[in-house]
Amino acid sequence: MTGLEKIKSQILDEAKAAADSKIAEAKAKADEIVAQAEADAKKISETIAHKSELDTVNYKERTASSMDLQRRTKLLAAKQEMIQNVLDKAYQSLESMNEEEYFGVLLKLLARYALPQDGEIFFSAGDLQRMSDDFKNAVENTARDKGGSLKISAEERKIENGFVLAYGGIEENCTLQAMFDEKKDELSDKVYHILFA
Repeated sequence: MTGLEKIKSQILDEAKAAADSKIAEAKAKADEIVAQAEADAKKISETIAHKSELDTVNYKERTASSMDLQRRTKLLAAKQEMIQNVLDKAYQSLESMNEEEYFGVLLKLLARYALPQDGEIFFSAGDLQRMSDDFKNAVENTARDKGGSLKISAEERKIENGFVLAYGGIEENCTLQAMFDEKKDELSDKVYHILFA
């Protein structure tokens, strides 16, 4: 099991434990709301006993519907919070990769987004200082394999990580945050199915 797979497994285990705790807490709160609403409904029903049976039945149905909506809203909010926590931890694990893993991820991103054109690639000041000649060669080879070429710019970009590709004045933001944001809905769906399916 690779370090990344261990991190993913650990994050999922932590997320599952957190999810179970949050769901239990949300269910307890929902049960409390239901109990209170039922008590309130009973009191109101006693004070309006002289009204028609139909009015009482309608009120109970509306109350039950409202309680159910509140319960579902609280459960949904708890699930969304748990999913966001998992995604935040996943992004933090990306940020804490060692240098070899980090530059490996950048090469995979480059292989996906490089175009069969001549272009330029921009990095942060930190990445420019620490990148190896092997990585620079891999960038050139990846661009060549895609049918283009990339010049590594000496101009520093104010980005935390990743890179920016520029082809003919059009830039593609390939920072880890941008890539993560682009896949956020898809990742949220996957996390939801892992935690709650």
